[in-house]
Amino acid sequence: MYPIRLLDQLESIEGKPWEGIVWRHMFGDTPPNRENVSGARWNPRDVPAIYTSFERSVAIAEGDYLISIQPVRPSARRVLHTVKVRLHSVVDLCDRELLADLGVGQEELGATDHTACRQVGGAVEWLGHDGLLVPSARSPGTNLVIYTRRNQPDSDFETLAAEPLTIAPG
Repeated sequence: MYPIRLLDQLESIEGKPWEGIVWRHMFGDTPPNRENVSGARWNPRDVPAIYTSFERSVAIAEGDYLISIQPVRPSARRVLHTVKVRLHSVVDLCDRELLADLGVGQEELGATDHTACRQVGGAVEWLGHDGLLVPSARSPGTNLVIYTRRNQPDSDFETLAAEPLTIAPG
């Protein structure tokens, strides 16, 4: 399913517990714990994932980008959720050289073809990790991708606040 070389490289990276505050951009009344199962940058189809950002501004930039690529601008209100998260095994791939060695260089990180990123993210989840730290493709900062199938019973995803946004994408 995943190349042996990729699995070997990822197995050599220790997953570590992570706990902190992140932001999640959503539309309308969609709850912030709703998983993406159709596939996105770091999760293949049918690998449930929740995308969050370490920085408020990065979450907004990710939402702005999503709006910009829609053929019709979404009319639902934008909401920025502040979430407290606790995970057991998060793999940090924020080092650009390490990421490039895994097959995700700058070009792949920003591409609309997510094949390389999905392969890395899917392999991280397949190896049993419940989170992945990666650089944002939209803004300087870090995203935390949460693989919900791998969450332990004492993992935490608690919404602390929901802030309506009036910021238009620029």
